[in-house]
Amino acid sequence: MVELLGSGLASLWLEMAGVQIKPFDALDALAWQSSPGLVLAPDPNPTGATTVQQYLKELITSKLVVQNLTESQGIWMQSGPMLMANHQGTTPLPAASLTKIATSLVALKTWGPNHQFETLVSSTGPVVNGVLKGDLVIAGGGDPMFVWEEAIALGNTLNKMGIKQVKGNLVITGNFAMNFQRNPLMAGQFLKQALNHQTWTRPANYIYSIMPKGTPKPQVVIAGTVKLEAQSNSQQTLLLRHHSLPLQQLIKEMNVFSNNDMAEMLAESVGGAIVVESTAANLARVPQSEIQLINGSGLGPENRISPRAVCAMFMTLQREAVAHKLTLADLFPMSGFDQRGTMHSRHIPTATVIKTGTLRDVSALAGVMPTRDRGLVWFAIINRGTNVSAFRTGQDHLLQRLVKQLQVAPSIPAALTPHSAINSVPQLGAGDRNDILFKS
Repeated sequence: MVELLGSGLASLWLEMAGVQIKPFDALDALAWQSSPGLVLAPDPNPTGATTVQQYLKELITSKLVVQNLTESQGIWMQSGPMLMANHQGTTPLPAASLTKIATSLVALKTWGPNHQFETLVSSTGPVVNGVLKGDLVIAGGGDPMFVWEEAIALGNTLNKMGIKQVKGNLVITGNFAMNFQRNPLMAGQFLKQALNHQTWTRPANYIYSIMPKGTPKPQVVIAGTVKLEAQSNSQQTLLLRHHSLPLQQLIKEMNVFSNNDMAEMLAESVGGAIVVESTAANLARVPQSEIQLINGSGLGPENRISPRAVCAMFMTLQREAVAHKLTLADLFPMSGFDQRGTMHSRHIPTATVIKTGTLRDVSALAGVMPTRDRGLVWFAIINRGTNVSAFRTGQDHLLQRLVKQLQVAPSIPAALTPHSAINSVPQLGAGDRNDILFKS
């Protein structure tokens, strides 16, 4: 039986269409693919299905799952339009942080890769001899990665503007978070501390020690307290605009470390979990019932996605990335290139782009793996059970076995090659992302 699924082109489809193209170059054709919907047919090569059946048997023999609970395990593998393996592939299962694939897709589609969130800094009084005679007002704009480095750079910019003291309060409005603390009052306390190096504690001092040598230490002494206001005062003067990192880097960092707070803020920026759920299903051309979300991070077993939908979203993300001259490796960690975060201690075939997911009784792995014989192999594995560590090991072994059978790709396909400028550690605390709008 054939089934409709979201995007992807692979060598077999291209050969049937009379197009001569190497398997590794198949996804380059995504640049001209007009429709993400393709008909899937069973793969005549039984390698994928046989390998997955062996994997499921090993889950039972190793007692990771009992035989009558194999329905709680979900697997989907495909190469272009060819369905390689399917076990509970259309059943929505607790997806944990695979949910961030949906959040990444909708955020990228909504904002574009170069979007930057703005944090506005204003005052309610004049600046006289280095003293701001009023409140310093921070209007958050949803920046999900405003951290110590950003706050230190902001303080240094205020010092350059001639502001050394604030007689009033530090007022927080809008959607402001710092150090992934989304409680605005606590985020404000972090910011107040960061603006004055004399109040730094060990975390701030450590971050400063790894910032570029010669970075000044800010000194903006705020006499008052941190207060929250529902909206900004119309009488205030805008001092500067602070821009976040570009969205493509925010998405990459979120996925490398599987950061839940960043995911929640990005989901909120596009309208919340319901919007992410419906938009992701529409973009990936999968039934709405296969993506069921309560948040944008994956925290909670109520976030359920089918393995098929996970692969469809990944392939749709690849199409979006190609449209912006990017690749999935610019948005997700790639084995052999990114050793930080969730990739640490994994044994995944080189050049495989992945997203992990973990809850107390869920271990998930999804992504795309280049091979010689099947080009790009898209996969999603969702395991249910309490031995998360053993599930991770089994997932890695499954991919290693599969790539051994399908042979390692002789080179990384252009469709997955990361761009070095994006793949590097983001430049936090960059002063040139502060636009000064007022001079004292």
